[in-house]
Amino acid sequence: MSPLRWVWAALAVWGAVHPMYWFVSWFRAEGWSLGAMIDAWYVNDATTGLTWDLTIAAVTLTIWVLAEVAVRRNWVALLAIPATFCIGVSCGLPLYLFLRAKPIR
Repeated sequence: MSPLRWVWAALAVWGAVHPMYWFVSWFRAEGWSLGAMIDAWYVNDATTGLTWDLTIAAVTLTIWVLAEVAVRRNWVALLAIPATFCIGVSCGLPLYLFLRAKPIR
């Protein structure tokens, strides 16, 4: 495996673990309500802007993944889509780059 693929893999793991730490900490403090967490995303203009920034990035990444999978037929790369929406762009993007960097046979 190339050194760059190791970087993508490490960033995907970090992008999954680090945000989850904060999400779980929030849930423990505030209760296990997804609705309350979504409400917190819109508590002020700064968090609303960040929420929209990440949403637009997630949609853009999804379109890119779908477009490239249609051409390259690298079906496993579709795993980046649920990773993006269930964990975050911080996991989905490096995961996609990791999967995309695999040599095509």
